Amino acid sequence: MKLEQEKKYNYDKKTALQKAANWCAYQERSQQEVRDKLYEWQMKPLEVEEIISTLISENFLNEERFAFSYVSGKFKIKKWGKIKIKQGLKLKRVPEPIIKKALNSIDGDEYLETLSSLLEKKQQAEKEKNAIKRQFNLVNYLYGKGYEKDLIFTLLKSL
Repeated sequence: MKLEQEKKYNYDKKTALQKAANWCAYQERSQQEVRDKLYEWQMKPLEVEEIISTLISENFLNEERFAFSYVSGKFKIKKWGKIKIKQGLKLKRVPEPIIKKALNSIDGDEYLETLSSLLEKKQQAEKEKNAIKRQFNLVNYLYGKGYEKDLIFTLLKSL
C-alpha cells in the first residue's frame, strides 16, 4: 500500500498573492473558492483576508461577475434550471442579492425553450411504456436538472 504524502506549501504572502491572481485570471472564482485555496496553501487567516481584499481591489475577484458567469455557463452549457444553479451558487457562498440578480439575467423565453427541448429529447429517449411511469420519469429528470415543478407540469399539460 502506497502512503500518500501531504503537500507542503511554504508560500510567503507576495508569492501567494501572485499565484492567486494568476488562478483568478484563468477563470472566474468565488471568494470562497479563493479562500479555500489559500487555506489549502496553509496561509494564515489574516493573510488570507488581506490577499482576498487585494484581489478584489485589483479586480481579479468580483463576486457579481463570478455569479453571472456561473449562471450563464450552467444554463447555456449544462442546461441546468434555476433551482440547481441557485443551489450551486449557495454552495459557493455567494450572497443572496447577487444570486437573485444573476438568475434574473436568464431570458424567460430562452428558459422555457430550453426546458421544452430537454423534455422533447427525454421523451424520445424514454423507453417506458406505462404512461404514468413515463410521465414520472420525465418529471424526475427535469426536476433533477433544476427546473421548477410548476413549469414542468404546465409544459406536460400543454403537450
